[in-house]
Amino acid sequence: MQKTVGMMFSFVFIIFGGLCGYSIARYTGSFYYTLSEMGRITNFISFILLGILLGLTLAPICTRLALRAVDSFALSLQRLSVQEVLMGSAGLLFGLIIAFFVNLALRQIDFSSIPAIGAYMGPFLIVISTIFLALMGAFFGSRLVFIHSFAELLESGTGQRNWGDQRFVVDTSVIIDGRLGEIVDTGFVSGTLVVSRFVLDEVQAKADSPRESERLRGKRALDLLDGLRQKVTVKVEQGTYPDLKTVDAKLVKLAQELKCPLLTNDVNLQKVAGLQNVKVLNINALAKAVKPVYLPGESLDIQITRPGKESGQGVGFLDDGTMVVVDGARKSLGKSILCEVTSLVQTASGRMIFARLSPESKPEPAGESEDQEVALKE
Repeated sequence: MQKTVGMMFSFVFIIFGGLCGYSIARYTGSFYYTLSEMGRITNFISFILLGILLGLTLAPICTRLALRAVDSFALSLQRLSVQEVLMGSAGLLFGLIIAFFVNLALRQIDFSSIPAIGAYMGPFLIVISTIFLALMGAFFGSRLVFIHSFAELLESGTGQRNWGDQRFVVDTSVIIDGRLGEIVDTGFVSGTLVVSRFVLDEVQAKADSPRESERLRGKRALDLLDGLRQKVTVKVEQGTYPDLKTVDAKLVKLAQELKCPLLTNDVNLQKVAGLQNVKVLNINALAKAVKPVYLPGESLDIQITRPGKESGQGVGFLDDGTMVVVDGARKSLGKSILCEVTSLVQTASGRMIFARLSPESKPEPAGESEDQEVALKE
């Protein structure tokens, strides 16, 4: 697409430059009346070639500026809700209608009495008034969305209105992790998931990896994205940011441009994004935050799956993977028991809960529990 636009700009600038060179040669021909016929022709060709060369020189610069302007305009529109875009368009049309009548009045004014610039004053004011009134109409039209919503808020007493979809920039680690689908199902994440092209390339590379484990994770990630399309809006962002080398830097840049949070499990990326004032949502932090809190003295029902390190201890696990060490539960291997929390310990790998048998829980006879323990070890 960029090559096509560049070729179009080059063609237009070549034609425009050639015409400018021809016009200059024509209007300056009186200065070269002493030249022969061949000299005047050479003079015309020289000015035309100079205009073409200048057009070729300016075409790449103007192409880059035009593409940046279009990208900035598109990003600005993406930050607006549908209501703001529609009302802004209506306001723009209304502003152009007003500008048309204002320009009719401006054309009736005679500016020829102004020396030097009088001939150009009328067209200049017409252009300025058109641009100004169109922009003011678009601005006030987009603001009417919030005025209308405020009126609804006062009448109904509820703030239920569509503020536009919340967007999230998704990192590769979140897609590979696989828990995003379940989080979307619960409704904690809704709106639009923005998946960049370079993140898709990373996932595709994993799906095509010669290592079986990487290949399975990549295919699961692609299946996850396909399933998410049925639940929420998944938008593929095509920007590549060739001036940035790492994927992390590109993700931070994308989140800054879209002004939306970044979903990741990468702690280092979270720190880098935080330093650049980008909001980060970490799924691991969410999983840690929603773990149930058990206080000393509370009772819990748990299945003892293996013996502990100390004599008489039994070990079980909660649904979230938290290890529970129960004193005196070694004889209850393979059984569900009722225990009482005594203390909690936070370790580098997670949280551990220490408990003791509840008075209501009676262990099985020694002979039976020993047979169960031998069977489990076998």
